[in-house]
Amino acid sequence: MGLVKRVAAVAVPLGLVVGGVAYGVSRHGSGDDKTLGECTTRVDGLTVVLTDEQARNASLISAIAIRRGMPAHAATIALATALQESRLYNLRGGDRDSLGLFQQRPSQGWGTRQEVLDPVHATNAFYDALEKVPGWETLAVTKAAQAVQRSGFPSAYAGYERDGRALASALTGYSPGAFWCHLPAPPTTAPPTARRVTALRAALVPAFGPVAPVVSAGGHVQVPVTSTAHGWALASYLVAHAYRLGISRVTYAGRAWSADSTAGWRGIEGTLDPSRVTVD
Repeated sequence: MGLVKRVAAVAVPLGLVVGGVAYGVSRHGSGDDKTLGECTTRVDGLTVVLTDEQARNASLISAIAIRRGMPAHAATIALATALQESRLYNLRGGDRDSLGLFQQRPSQGWGTRQEVLDPVHATNAFYDALEKVPGWETLAVTKAAQAVQRSGFPSAYAGYERDGRALASALTGYSPGAFWCHLPAPPTTAPPTARRVTALRAALVPAFGPVAPVVSAGGHVQVPVTSTAHGWALASYLVAHAYRLGISRVTYAGRAWSADSTAGWRGIEGTLDPSRVTVD
């Protein structure tokens, strides 16, 4: 089967549809590079292209599943649901009082308006509800999503299952190096190392829990990981959030990603410590 590229269309000024359902395209500044601002996932012959905003939300949903000790199947269910409900945008409106990534309704007990619009709260609320569904671990994605959402269009989630599964596989670290972004250079010069460590710690806590970045020789910032899958999940999360965090390069397990490159993860010389993700 050929590659499926899905690109295009919720509340974004530019869009492109290439075969089937599409997501969004964002641009940072002008220019002719049509891949700038795109994040790509490629797993088992399927390619899913998101905006960096969608990618940040997808990486958060996946990371929170890891933090909660839930399997990749949980992330697949959540991602397929968010793709259907909001196209992975944190929408400030919807049907009746529906809001946010999962179009949760404050009037139905999902939290206050402010809470539902907080992607961390919304994602945890979704997983709280999922864990109450009997046998959710073995339920089909569509059935599990419907059990949580109680949608008027229960079959709609099926259209996003393959994309959700590919994203979950890449963003939870089971498909190494399968997620990358092409981003502009960080908007400002790099702050002092101590400030970078503080910013990284603050950015990672909501997704992965307490982390302890350290400074290595040469002023690189390194984040310890507990397994190879955890390392790739954390590396992918940092790539998705690179523009806002001022990150230009992430290296892990003998591969490197650079923000301004369209090549994704590339092999590098030398043996890197597999227990740490390095950030520049």
